Amino acid sequence: MANRVIAADGRRHVFESFYSLIALVFILIACVELCDASTVVDVYRLIQYDISGAPFGSRLASLNHHAASSRSAPGSDLSRTVAVLSLRELNETFIREYIEEGKPLGGLLLLLPQVFRFDSSPAFVDNCDYMDMKKQLVYLEQKLIHSTIQYPVYFAFEDEDLAEVLADIQRNDAAGQPATATTGGYKLIVTSASPKKLAAPTITNIQGWLPGLKADGDSNQLPTIAIVASYDTFGAAPALSVGSDSSGSGVVALLEIARLFSILYSNPNTRGRYNILFGLTSGGPYNYNGTQKWLRSFDQRLRESIDYAICLNSLSSGENGLWLHVSKPPENAYVKQIFEGLSNVAEELGVKVGLKHKKINVSNSRVAWEHEQFSRLRVTAATLSGLSVAPNLLESTGGISDKSEFVDETAVVQGVKLVAESLARHIYGQEGKNINIFADNSSLAVSPSYIGSWLDLLSRTPRVAPFLSKDSPLITALKKELADHVVEVNLQHDVIDGMFTFYDSTVNTLQIYQVASVTFDLLLLLVLGSYLITLFSFLVITTRGVDDLISLFRRPPSRKAKAA
Repeated sequence: MANRVIAADGRRHVFESFYSLIALVFILIACVELCDASTVVDVYRLIQYDISGAPFGSRLASLNHHAASSRSAPGSDLSRTVAVLSLRELNETFIREYIEEGKPLGGLLLLLPQVFRFDSSPAFVDNCDYMDMKKQLVYLEQKLIHSTIQYPVYFAFEDEDLAEVLADIQRNDAAGQPATATTGGYKLIVTSASPKKLAAPTITNIQGWLPGLKADGDSNQLPTIAIVASYDTFGAAPALSVGSDSSGSGVVALLEIARLFSILYSNPNTRGRYNILFGLTSGGPYNYNGTQKWLRSFDQRLRESIDYAICLNSLSSGENGLWLHVSKPPENAYVKQIFEGLSNVAEELGVKVGLKHKKINVSNSRVAWEHEQFSRLRVTAATLSGLSVAPNLLESTGGISDKSEFVDETAVVQGVKLVAESLARHIYGQEGKNINIFADNSSLAVSPSYIGSWLDLLSRTPRVAPFLSKDSPLITALKKELADHVVEVNLQHDVIDGMFTFYDSTVNTLQIYQVASVTFDLLLLLVLGSYLITLFSFLVITTRGVDDLISLFRRPPSRKAKAA
């Protein structure tokens, strides 16, 4: 009886050793797949939106495919592959086949140079190289924004880890060894739920008011001049679109003009006999939808009191000066007055100002410039911009390449001087006179440091409506800043026109794994299995003998044999 107990204990110990070794095998195999993460990076998804039900942008967010590069063999099937490409490697053929024509692709990861990060300031930038890359990026963004793409598209910024991964992928592709389940390579994984529609996307307009001074006994309403700028942006990646020039420069100019006139209007002796209305509008990229809703909220009396409105847009874009865009003919008295006032000051500043007349089509709801929303309500208005040609829908609206390092702050300062001086001469009846109300080194001088600090803040804040909530820190900061200079500041919340639909999932985490081939895994499993069988046999023989080892693999007798 004691011998049987000892034998049973020995066999139990042998089996426990065997089970422990089997568990070790599974742990080792799991480590082959789970412990080979090469890098983890933040990635920014291409925007997904609809216009009147028509889909645009990337329609998927999750990713789980092997990686390939631009050096893949021509004609390769990349329908289950993520193409990892640097901006420098993009070519017209790839853009045409995989973006415009919709050739099947598992996914696309676009690597951008660090110079395009909005949260970093490169110490040195080769301007020639940058301008070439900027043109390529602007072109690429427009293609991505206006295409319907049935695979995930992500942006990431180049770093040492990604450079090493891309170099390995390129070497393998150049050697004719693309990554597959059988050959191994790199695998890219983004775990994300299906993108959902944003419910009731909101826009927020910010309005400020500087009341003019009425003469004693004057009961008539004072005339009003409006200064307007749209503050939100639009780009291929909502989380990266800061729009330093468009529309950051216009917002900064409006704030500085409000600061300057608040000094004049704080003293009754220098307060003008004009009200000045300041409007920071949202929904600019979406047909200036916020401007339209803001204007329609005015009562008839206020709307009729507006002599004219000046909209500020992309003040740093003009290589040959600025352009005044109008809807009414140049012969119109108000248009003539605005242009002549700007031209006189521009001549003194050494700045060129041109005039562009474009009639609006009342039967078409599409507007090219912000002032056209005023013109539709029969309010005289003009847009001052560095752009000489009206942009198309969702074009020149502050994409990834629109960064502060490449905005000419001097041009923005000159734009502020131009508008503020011409406006002051009109308010105080000094048109045509060579005076300088906002003279340098005076208490009314334009402040480059103020402009630079606000431009820096806006250049670090993505503000794509409707991903910018109505209680966001930026809107709070803009309201507070405007309230420091003017009175009666208020917010107007509204919903974006129903023709636009937006989807979430704009930022995700990308995991990159370097996986071994199936052949390697099978060979490893075979070696481990052989080793464990040998070790198990050795343990049984040394503890129980050869007979016990054989009995373990001997077929047990059937029930009939036991009964007999």
